[in-house]
Amino acid sequence: MHLSTLILPVDPWHEGGRAKWQRAEELGFHAAYTYDHLSWRTFRDGPWFGALPTLTAAAGVTERLRLGTMVTSPNFRHPVTLAKELISLDDISGGRVTLGVGAGGSGFDATVLGQEAWSPRERADRFAEFVSLLDQLLTEDAVSYAGDFYSAHEARDIPGCVQRPRLPFAVAATGRRGLRLAARYGQAWVTTGDPKLFETGTSEQSVLAVEGQIGRLTEACAEIGRDVADLDKIMLTGFTPDRARPLESVDAFVDFAGRYAALGITELVIHWPIPDSDFAADQAVFEKIATEAVAQLG
Repeated sequence: MHLSTLILPVDPWHEGGRAKWQRAEELGFHAAYTYDHLSWRTFRDGPWFGALPTLTAAAGVTERLRLGTMVTSPNFRHPVTLAKELISLDDISGGRVTLGVGAGGSGFDATVLGQEAWSPRERADRFAEFVSLLDQLLTEDAVSYAGDFYSAHEARDIPGCVQRPRLPFAVAATGRRGLRLAARYGQAWVTTGDPKLFETGTSEQSVLAVEGQIGRLTEACAEIGRDVADLDKIMLTGFTPDRARPLESVDAFVDFAGRYAALGITELVIHWPIPDSDFAADQAVFEKIATEAVAQLG
């Protein structure tokens, strides 16, 4: 199992931002991700920086750490401009970028451009077209496309990605349509567990829910003749009934991680601690987990 971290883009680069990304590499994390939102939840009225510029800066001060979004969505992105930025980021980083991509939700990003929030069905429709067109743009030199939601006219993306045939997609999905997208286009699949269990569910129910999600992902892969083992399976932690308890000690984390590793999860992502927030945790314990926990998982 790989262990990665998620660094919220809340710190000015020269006032702690850069240091976190460098420390993530020093601690041996497999990857460091950041959220691709324009504002988010309780952090809305405080500092919040753009995901792709942050990742570009992180690429310049790290050498081995994989970098990525967790996740990018169609809410305020267009495949044509996003593809150009991703190709540039993949080049700058020397081929260390993973694109986490999801359908988006109904939060602040859904209406920030002045539009009405899309229905769940429209979000799913847009997501399917978004991922399909982005796949084309990142693998072909020139693309023209006219869809229901997105268009491209002779879009050029030369020389393409450093990673071939393109940088990997980590597709966040739990519904059947999204899981089919993950099966078709993903090099990885992302889950946060079952959000319906967050308030009143149990740890055991959460494990069973993720087991069910992996079962449906397996079925989606089988439909197109793909082995589900070909996909990495990433779990972004912090949104299950366990909340922050797995970060209370190395033993607590190993117990938590072991239950999901047994299901087939291949990468766990833990939030970098932020004091006085939902992601508050002891920094020393967090760093001890980063350096000691994976070895204990075998």
